[in-house]
Amino acid sequence: MTRRTGLIDATVAQLRTRITSGEWPVGTRIPPEPALVELLGVGRNTVREAVQSLVHAGLVERRQGSGTYVLSASELAVSMGRQIADARQRDVIEVRRSLEVEAGRLAARRRTTQDVATITALRDERAEAYRSRQLDRMVDADLALHRAIARAARNPVLLSMYENLIDAITDNIRFNFAQVLQDGDNHDALVEAIALGDDVRAVEETTTYLSGLLGED
Repeated sequence: MTRRTGLIDATVAQLRTRITSGEWPVGTRIPPEPALVELLGVGRNTVREAVQSLVHAGLVERRQGSGTYVLSASELAVSMGRQIADARQRDVIEVRRSLEVEAGRLAARRRTTQDVATITALRDERAEAYRSRQLDRMVDADLALHRAIARAARNPVLLSMYENLIDAITDNIRFNFAQVLQDGDNHDALVEAIALGDDVRAVEETTTYLSGLLGED
C-alpha cells in the first residue's frame, strides 16, 4: 500500500509540474488517460487516481464527454479563491491598493526598456478596449496591464501574492467596470511615471486611481 501511495504521489507531482510550468496552460485539455499512461509509464488506475487528486485540489476539472481541463496553475490560488469568494469588493480594492501601489513604485525603479515597451503597448490595448465598451475585452486588457506592472516590479513575493489573488482581482476589475464606468478613464499618467522612473508619481497615480474606486478621492 505504501509503495502504491508513493507511486500515486509521484504521478501527481509529475502532472502538477506540467501544469505549473505552463506546459499545459490554464484552459487547455490535458492528454486523455491512455496517453497519460504511456507518457508517465504507470498504470491506468494510478493515472486515474492522480488526476482525481488534482480535481480535488482544484487544478483540473473533468467535463463529461469532452475531457479534463486545466483550471488553475496554483493550488494556493484555488485555496485563496475559495476563502475569499464572498469578500466585499471594497475589501478586494483595499488589498489591490496595498499591492499595486508598491508594484507601481518598484516598477518605476526597476523597469527595463522591454518592460516599458510592453507596458506602453498594453496601455494602448487597454485604451482601445475601453473605447470598444466590450466588458470582457476591457477586463482582459486592464488585468494584462496591471500584471505587467507587477512583473516589472521584480519582486517575486509580490508577484506571487498578486497572481494568487488573480481570480478575485479579475472579478473586482469586472465589477468596477460594470458599476463605475466613467469616460476618460486611462492609465496614461501611471505608465508615463513608470517609463520615466518617477516612483513618487507612480505611487500617487496608483493611489489616486484605486482610492477613487473606494470613494476616497
